[in-house]
Amino acid sequence: MGDGAAPLFTFGVIADIQYADMDDGYNYHGTRKRYYRNSLRLLSDAVRWWEEGEERERRPGFILQLGDIIDGFNRRHSASKRALQTVLDEFSNCSAEVHHVWGNHEFYNFSRDELFNSVLDSRDKGEGSMEEVYAYHFSPAPKFRFVVLDAYDLSIIGRDESSERYKQSMKIIREHNSNDELNEPSVSAFSMLEGRFVKFNGGFSQEQLDWLDRILVSADEKEEKVTIVCHLPVHPFSTDSICLAWNYDKILSILNSHKSVVCYMAGHDHDGGYCRDEYGVHHLTLEGVIETPSGSNAFGTVYVYEDKMVLKGKGRTSDRVLMYR
Repeated sequence: MGDGAAPLFTFGVIADIQYADMDDGYNYHGTRKRYYRNSLRLLSDAVRWWEEGEERERRPGFILQLGDIIDGFNRRHSASKRALQTVLDEFSNCSAEVHHVWGNHEFYNFSRDELFNSVLDSRDKGEGSMEEVYAYHFSPAPKFRFVVLDAYDLSIIGRDESSERYKQSMKIIREHNSNDELNEPSVSAFSMLEGRFVKFNGGFSQEQLDWLDRILVSADEKEEKVTIVCHLPVHPFSTDSICLAWNYDKILSILNSHKSVVCYMAGHDHDGGYCRDEYGVHHLTLEGVIETPSGSNAFGTVYVYEDKMVLKGKGRTSDRVLMYR
């Protein structure tokens, strides 16, 4: 990886598999092709690479699955559990443990209670978590910490309509989106950023933001390097604005107030994206497997060093060197 030094640890990263046992189709607006069965083949290729590739002596210690593991179409065909098991069986061929992130398609297929009682709840792999929010943190090596966040803590999907959190979320989205169909953005003439207030996005409750802040205060004191992991991007320069978390600005303010934060990894935007903000934090949005045709792929392996992380991408995912600030 440049100077020949061995990495401290290695991990894999993949996003938006969205598998379904159905013919190729298109996105909600009919403008982008999606390869539902092929996504499983691409996951198989990724797992094989992590197990048998040219860097197999540096196999990943864990995999970050950044959400949307199966597609929402499965729910319409009563195939959610079967599709999920198919993908999990493929992941089982990898010796590394998998940390699952929840995205909008998880909630198209399952209720929040169902997810908390499924194998997609990875909180038992962490060192600390929230009780009613899917957020936890873990340390794979001394001086390094990963924090998994729940971007649909505020959301109108996956929530019982009688719950206070659902009512709070509906109030937020209705203040910014007057459409009957809430998956359609209500774009302001003054700001494209208003388009983020759609049903397929969500946000972070104040409780989760306060929890994150406490974790980062501790990480600052311990001089740890922290990577945040979530389904939704939070920096406008790292994604199409329609894919941003509702209250991205609030979480950005927290991230930028802590010297421990070095990287924020997300999925959701199938085109991917990247920026390094003015505070030196890397915002990496992984390309979606679901919109990757046969013959290519979209995943990465990250080699972690004392002074940087090196992403070695495959297919649509580019190589990057992420120097710490």
